[in-house]
Amino acid sequence: MKPTVLILPGWQNSGPDHWQSRWEALHGYTRVQQHDWMLPLRGDWMTQLEEAVLAASGPVVLAAHSLGCVLTAAWASHSRNTHRVQGALLVAPGDPQRDELRAALKSWSPVPLQRLPFKSTLLGSHTDPYCSFARAQQFAHAWGSEFVDYGNRGHINAESGLGDWPEGLQLLNQFMKKENA
Repeated sequence: MKPTVLILPGWQNSGPDHWQSRWEALHGYTRVQQHDWMLPLRGDWMTQLEEAVLAASGPVVLAAHSLGCVLTAAWASHSRNTHRVQGALLVAPGDPQRDELRAALKSWSPVPLQRLPFKSTLLGSHTDPYCSFARAQQFAHAWGSEFVDYGNRGHINAESGLGDWPEGLQLLNQFMKKENA
């Protein structure tokens, strides 16, 4: 059975030019909606992800960006339904423990650093303003993710000029094939 791809945007959601929104429109992937994109509460976001996983008719693959990566780790550390997740593509994780983000993202600290119970690939950028490259590597190591050095691509979002981001989609498709093998 082909997995359902769940899109997990970060804080403030992903706008229309973001690769996640483009993938949703082009490929019919399912965006996990949140009650409040501007004042995100970790427990609330985890509940929304849990509901989306349970609503899927079969296995799921997570396509997470920024705070969505931290959501994946937080949800995985509590859910009894992680066996439904086939894998996760984690792109440019945000770091809510950074001084400039801590006040706005109070409920997101500390970031869970337990190994994810499913396979994952994490892409980190040297010029990400929301997470240092070293911290992205730390997340990948702690979560047991394959780490991809994505160079100097900022926050790997619409401002990075990725468009439909065929390279990322190829990574997702290879990841999904690898998981189905």
